[in-house]
Order: sequence, then structure tokens, then C-alpha cells
Amino acid sequence: MADLHEKLGLFMTRILGRGALSGPVRLSGGANMESWSFDWSGPAGSVGYVLRRAPSADYMAGRPYGHADEAALVMAAHAAGVKAPEVVGVLSDADGMGTGYVMRRIVAEVSPAKILADPPPSLLADLGRELARIHAIPRAAIPAAIPLMDTAEALAELKTRFLSYGGDRPAIALAIRWCEDHLPAPADPVLVHGDYRMGNVMVDLAKDAGGLAAVLDWELAHLGDAHEDLAFGCMAVWRFGRIDRPAFGLGSLEDYFAAYRAAGGLPVDRARFRFWLVYRTLWWALGCLQMGQAWRNGTDPTVERVVIGRRTAEQELDLVELIGAEAPDIEKARTLPPSPAAMPAPVGEPTNREMVQAVRDWIEGAVKPKSEGHDKFEAVVAMNALGIVMRDLETGVRAEDKALSDALLSGERTLAEPGLLARLRRSALDKCAVDSPKYAALAAARAAWNG
Repeated sequence: MADLHEKLGLFMTRILGRGALSGPVRLSGGANMESWSFDWSGPAGSVGYVLRRAPSADYMAGRPYGHADEAALVMAAHAAGVKAPEVVGVLSDADGMGTGYVMRRIVAEVSPAKILADPPPSLLADLGRELARIHAIPRAAIPAAIPLMDTAEALAELKTRFLSYGGDRPAIALAIRWCEDHLPAPADPVLVHGDYRMGNVMVDLAKDAGGLAAVLDWELAHLGDAHEDLAFGCMAVWRFGRIDRPAFGLGSLEDYFAAYRAAGGLPVDRARFRFWLVYRTLWWALGCLQMGQAWRNGTDPTVERVVIGRRTAEQELDLVELIGAEAPDIEKARTLPPSPAAMPAPVGEPTNREMVQAVRDWIEGAVKPKSEGHDKFEAVVAMNALGIVMRDLETGVRAEDKALSDALLSGERTLAEPGLLARLRRSALDKCAVDSPKYAALAAARAAWNG
């Protein structure tokens, strides 16, 4: 902290002149990057800023462009009237803080739970309008490093990654085959934000004049199909419990699309939208598995990585729901097979599950109450990790089935096969109950599937 404080102070002096830095605090969240909030007091008074950075080159490995180009894109979006943060400076190697950039701090709410609890009436329309503005940014204003996405090539890369992770998750194999069979023709490319969802937007919750305040996290931006952005925020996982409100957990797709079109957005093709809903759910399923790989190979040794790695089960549940809607009616109505029998209760020495329970209880009672800021966040994540382990030890549920995955990937077996959809549904329910028992789509799927 002291080292960062000194180096950040020198950086701010270089870009803004003499002043004093105070209150650097690491913000919670962020799957890959660090964010630090701080104040800078100069001749004009005290102003709030946020440093977004990757502390080492390993964090940026495999990315098509670095933070300098990302900052240039955010500046271009801000100049085009998009509610993007105002970038004031970009780190250089000489600054000794990794790569990143500093933005003016925006005071608004970012927590999806708090936003969705009482959202401003205009928010869904704001999101549709803002996305239309992003898609309208002129090509000439977009940095040359921002890549053009070829959907077929991207899907092939996802398939390669799946196989490298073992290729043994049937729900993911089913989704890859579905996407291959439903690949849309190339679209006229626009700037795609790539991560446009609750959690990456800031909202003013004021009752009289609230609404969208900022669009954050531009690291996945690329040129591509506008429908990718339209679909991403509508994934079940990004509705944060509001399953009955398919657009961002806020409202209907019809209202969202209408707001997008009213602001100049492209006509919405429902089949193309559905493709991207499945594709990005598949993409995030593999993204979660990739988090586990990042922990395994030492790129990111934090406990948060392994916990996110187990969120694959959420996406598998959603993929079975999405693609299962196209199965024959007789298969959709079929009764699910029973779950595996629970492990017998122990009567002798403490089991592995009970020992994990003891450690979890200790963190909750002795560590978490004494922690603050990011340390408290990490304590909660550690408790979540141990909760997963406890449920896993109790049930022994596994998601891997290489033979079935291969057969689904090749098209040898399909959802027209009697009992296959019911089997996939049961597996998805049981695995998600272990890894993410509070996932709202789990309860909805149980009710819909009579599971």
C-alpha cells in the first residue's frame, strides 16, 4: 500500500501538477483488474479519482490490446457523448505500477442488488439509448488496435478451449454444437462494448432525477455484431435474481428493444439475438472454467478465481434451459430421473466435510468481523469456497461425462433422444445446487422442470 501510495502520488503530480494524495482504497469486485479509489488535493481543491490497473504483465496475457488502447477507446466514447468515464492519464512503464489508467471518480451506485431493488423508472430506456450511442461511434474514432470479431473463428476458439479443459461437460458440448448449427451470417460491424450488463454500469438512484450515470469496463470491446451487446445484459446470470424480467432484470425485451431503436439503434433480429444469448452464455461458462485454470497455473492465486471457476454450473443450467426449449414436447414433459442418494450421516471421527465446516465457522466468527474493505470481501469469498466443498463432499455430484460430450459435440446424440433432456436437466440441477444453491435460475428451473 505504501509503495503504491508513493508511486501514484508521483504519477498524479506528473499529469496534474503539485498536490497531495489521500485515502487510497482498493474497491471490491473486478474479475481481472484492480481498481483503487483515491482523492487528489490540488490548487483547485480535492477531486476523486479511480486507478484501474493490472499489477503485472501476466494479467494482460492473451489480450488483443493493452490499457493504453483501452484508455484511448474510453476517451473516444466519452468524446462521442457516451456516459464513459473521463480518463485523465495513462500509466507508463516508468511509473512502476503495472499498466492502467486513471479516471475521474463518478459518484453513483454500481451494486446490481441495490440498483435492482428500486431502479429509476428511466433506467431500461437509458440502457437502450446508451447502447445505441455506443454502436453509433464512428469507425474513424475507434483506435486501430480494437479487433474485428469473426464469429465463426471465435466459436472455433471456444471449442478448442473446451477440449483443452477436458471436453467432458455435456451441457457445454450441447451448446457448442447448437451454435455451430445456428451460426448467423456476418453482420455489418459496429463497436461492441462486450461487457454491457448490470455490474458494469453506475446508476444515480436519486428519486427525482436518477438514471444511468456511467458505463464501465471497456476491456472486452471489439468490432462486431450489435446483437452481441443486446443479448449479453439479458443473460439469466446478469439479471441478479430478477428472472422474470429478461432485460437486465429491469423489464421486457420489447421495451428494451424499443428504447434502443428510438435512439437510432439497428433493427433487432430475434433469431440473431437468440444466437448471441446462447453464445455468450457458453462464452461465460468457458470463462468460468478459465478462471480455474488461472488459479491452477499460478497466474492468479486468489481464492476468488477458484470460486468463479465453480460458477460454470450456473451457465450450464441456463444452456440446458435455453437449448432445451427446442426439444420435442414429449421430452420437455418427461419426468426427471432421481438425484443420487445423499451420503450417510457420520457417527465416528469428524469427516472431511465437518472439518471444512469448522474452518468455515471460524472464518465467519473470528476473521470476517475483524476484516475491512477488500480483506472482508476475501473472507466472504473464502467462506463461499468452503461452502461449495462441504456440499460437494456431502453429495459427490459430478458434471463430467466425456463419452456423452463427444456424442453431443459430433451430433450423434441430440435432444430428440428419449430421456436425454431429462438426464441433462437433472445433472444441471444437482451440480448447480452444489456450486451455486442461491442462484435464482435454479429455483425457477426446479419449478419448471418439476425437479
